[in-house]
Amino acid sequence: MTHSQRPPLAVFDLDNTLADTAHRQRFLESRPRDWDAFFAAAPQDPPIPEGVALARKSAEECEVVYLTGRPERCRADTLAWLAAHGLPEGDVHMRRDHDRRPARRTKLEVLRRLARGREVRMLVDDDELVCVDAERAGFTVVRARWTAPSAELRTAQEGEGRT
Repeated sequence: MTHSQRPPLAVFDLDNTLADTAHRQRFLESRPRDWDAFFAAAPQDPPIPEGVALARKSAEECEVVYLTGRPERCRADTLAWLAAHGLPEGDVHMRRDHDRRPARRTKLEVLRRLARGREVRMLVDDDELVCVDAERAGFTVVRARWTAPSAELRTAQEGEGRT
């Protein structure tokens, strides 16, 4: 199958786009932040109905791909969570362990790499800085505004390169 014959990609973030992280935000409020506990609690994230519905609908025309700032060490839990909640199968792109660059940089790198060989139909993400940079780079963005924004998570994503 040539690139032009392959379906376009729909790229979905996980945290606060498909998975509700509200129950584990408390681990980011302490100093130092308890990252091990924050990620260990991820398997208990409830799914976000709006995000899950959009991923399932997108899978009708697109290949769904997941692009998360979660570190690679969370892969097994992440794959199990996606399967447990009936999300479409798809590649999962994760941050390398110990990569502390801002999410907007790491995610844009992956988006550009994906776009070299495929049409990226859309990116669905809750991080405004990721969304703005992706739009500037020419990607179509759907802002996942179905959960309350977390100042602690935003700081972690951009200042500490953690999710």
